[in-house]
Amino acid sequence: MTPIGDLSAVQLRDALARGKLSAVETAEHFLARIEERNPALGAFVHVAAESALERARVLDALPPGSPRGPLHGVPLAVKDLHDVAGMPTTHGSAAVAGQHGGAPVAGTDDDLAAVLGASGAVLLGKTQVPEFGLDCYSENLVAPPARNPHDPATGAGGSSGGQAAAVAAGMLPVAPGSDGGGSVRIPAAACGLIGLKPNRGRVPTADAQSDAAQLVVHGPIARTAEDAALLLDVLCAPAPGPAHGNVVHRAVRAAPQGSFLDGVRAARRGDLPWGRRPLRIGVSTSSPFDAVQDIAVSPEARSALDAGVARLLAAGHEVGEASIAYDPEYPRAFFDVWTTAMGTAPLDDEQAVRLTGLAGAFRSRALRRSAVELARAVSTLRRIEQDVVRAYGSWDMVLTPALAMTPRPLGWYWEGYGLEDPAGADQDYRRQCQYTPWTSIVNVVGLPAVTVPTLWTRAGRAAPVVPMGVQLIGRPSAEAQLLAVVAQLEDQGPAGPGPAGQE
Repeated sequence: MTPIGDLSAVQLRDALARGKLSAVETAEHFLARIEERNPALGAFVHVAAESALERARVLDALPPGSPRGPLHGVPLAVKDLHDVAGMPTTHGSAAVAGQHGGAPVAGTDDDLAAVLGASGAVLLGKTQVPEFGLDCYSENLVAPPARNPHDPATGAGGSSGGQAAAVAAGMLPVAPGSDGGGSVRIPAAACGLIGLKPNRGRVPTADAQSDAAQLVVHGPIARTAEDAALLLDVLCAPAPGPAHGNVVHRAVRAAPQGSFLDGVRAARRGDLPWGRRPLRIGVSTSSPFDAVQDIAVSPEARSALDAGVARLLAAGHEVGEASIAYDPEYPRAFFDVWTTAMGTAPLDDEQAVRLTGLAGAFRSRALRRSAVELARAVSTLRRIEQDVVRAYGSWDMVLTPALAMTPRPLGWYWEGYGLEDPAGADQDYRRQCQYTPWTSIVNVVGLPAVTVPTLWTRAGRAAPVVPMGVQLIGRPSAEAQLLAVVAQLEDQGPAGPGPAGQE
């Protein structure tokens, strides 16, 4: 029999539903894996073993025939940006955790935790994030960094870095992330996983940061298309209890026909959501940051893109070059909107001095920005959204590299300054844009996108084998199509050596 930890999330869900596994033995298995593997990887910042096992015992004690959720007994975790009753929430910030590391303990579940609880999931704890979810790396002043299981000298990405590291290392079967500029897709790509950012409005979202431009949405990080679809079906459910929060973010959009999981399985049988015709997929390496930065596509990223094109052609699709130009006003408008989140963080002056250099610098700039300036930036992004959706609409999907470089060494972003030095903020942000120049525009325009590994490579002869992949951007509400394409790529065989870089 396949070991519990090596089952896919769908297989694990099925084994639990059929009584072949108990929730307690499943939780115990994954808790043991966390105890064994987390010290070297820093994926988890809080492990709630006692409450997880109590929850599992309650689930196992349900009488036969009683209602069970779609993730009954499946172990999950949430980012340390979310409130879970009885667990501390630091937001990855020493300013919140306090000088002695005493983070406030949440009294109630937030919307995401409530949805996962209603699904029957067992929450094992909280995972590592950058401070307030700002960065594409998961290093902060609260706990050890989230390391990439394939090369622990490099980071797992961010802001869902702890989630991706945990899934890639087998400490979780699947994980929900949140994505406001690539925070699901970046760590998934760095760790050799599938990362899906849903369409704006698809998933009810109340994220732990201000979101003036409606950038943030929850999405799955998974090892397979079926696992991603299973979790996406759960994330689309409304949170239990009274509706609250932004009405646009709480708009629920289920799969067009049946569940997303049913759609992936239908695609594997040849019932494709786009019919019998091939998809027209446009390939582009143009970035909205080209106007202000030298965005270079590394040889490894280029090879991953070429591998993605080859696999799409083998699946029967038409692939051609897409000529896409971006408005040069994008970098400034995005920066103004993105940094505004720090201005709304509920911190006093004493707490603010404990921020990392980038977060502190962003907070200072945000507090000096007027409401009129923010409104202009949002208006610019809305105009750009219309132009980009129109340009992408010439194709069924647009293909880009997932990341411009191999996973970055720990400390690379603020190299030469230190994590606490605000003088390094501009270099830090610039390097983030250079590493991930194709993800944030998808949040601005609200389209769905997925990253998928296409090859495993080395950045040098003596370097570890690491994953590289591509990003597919779909038309509005085309998550089912994206997942079907991922399933097609999976059916061609694995892109590389498998979990944790084992050859």
